[in-house]
Amino acid sequence: MLVTGAAGFIGSHVADELVASGFRVVGLDDLSGGFPENVPHGVEFVKGSICDIELVKGLFRRNRFSYVFHFAAYAAENLSHLVRGFIYQNNLQGSVNLINASVNSGEVKGFVFASSAAVYGETRTAAVETRAPRPQDPYAISKFAIELDLQAAAKSFNLPFVIFRLHNVYGEKQNIVDPCRNVIGIFMRQILEGAPLTIFGDGSQKRSFTHVSEIAPVIAGAINNSRAQNQIFNLGTDRQTSVLQIAEMVSHAMGVKTKIKFLPERNECHTIRCSHGKVRKVFRKKMNAVTLELGLRRVAAWVRERGIPESKPLPFSAVEIPSALPDYWRAALEQPERSRKVHL
Repeated sequence: MLVTGAAGFIGSHVADELVASGFRVVGLDDLSGGFPENVPHGVEFVKGSICDIELVKGLFRRNRFSYVFHFAAYAAENLSHLVRGFIYQNNLQGSVNLINASVNSGEVKGFVFASSAAVYGETRTAAVETRAPRPQDPYAISKFAIELDLQAAAKSFNLPFVIFRLHNVYGEKQNIVDPCRNVIGIFMRQILEGAPLTIFGDGSQKRSFTHVSEIAPVIAGAINNSRAQNQIFNLGTDRQTSVLQIAEMVSHAMGVKTKIKFLPERNECHTIRCSHGKVRKVFRKKMNAVTLELGLRRVAAWVRERGIPESKPLPFSAVEIPSALPDYWRAALEQPERSRKVHL
């Protein structure tokens, strides 16, 4: 098994599930967003990027991978408008490198890809998998493009796939130092720093926040489910929660009073809502075993124990459209006191 993003958040949890099931797992991660301590015991770790074609080719030559689980990506939806080239090179071209290597190996029996519910765009009514995607930012566009490429590879080269469109997944091992992704992690870091929680607009934006322990077993088990082959699944909870509610719930879980700083509204989908009937039918799995209240308590305990890890440089070298960078992000991206550097 190859798991990309194995030192990251979701990838490390899925790798853990695979190791526990007795599989030999090779984990690939460039550590731009992940941490070595996230890599599960028993995983053969390789530091490197999916954009390094020769590295990827060498991995497939040396290992007769039966399955590929692909999680490596930079997930910063709203910032992706300003780093378009980086997103397409890192997320899309890197994924194509993996797909090409999988086809050329002649050994891969299945390619499991972590896509995103963001591919749908605005969804005031619950989106089913047959609904035509309308991605609204380069991150979501890249995810949808990879989905299309996998479908083309299945048709042209008989490379089986399973695609999961994930919601706002949170949980232990998530990155809380990146200022541009994962609102729950951002809020918890801000609380540890004694700063107010920053909300764009009025906080009425709604998402489905799902604890990682709900989805990791489903993803890992996809290779054992013949009904999942060449299928796309929405994967997440049915519960919708506003960003303002999340700010209040995170504050409660962290044991502090809610302090909020409202920032100007940004260009983003207001509501992303999906139907999960298909995944329940095929995997016989319900997504509400871990309530949001319980999940946040678990993550808060993990965050308080770990504290704020050392900051990482952002993976891109420059904001590509600096004239459009809002002041609030400019300050967050520079963060000189935490050694975070971005050329603007």
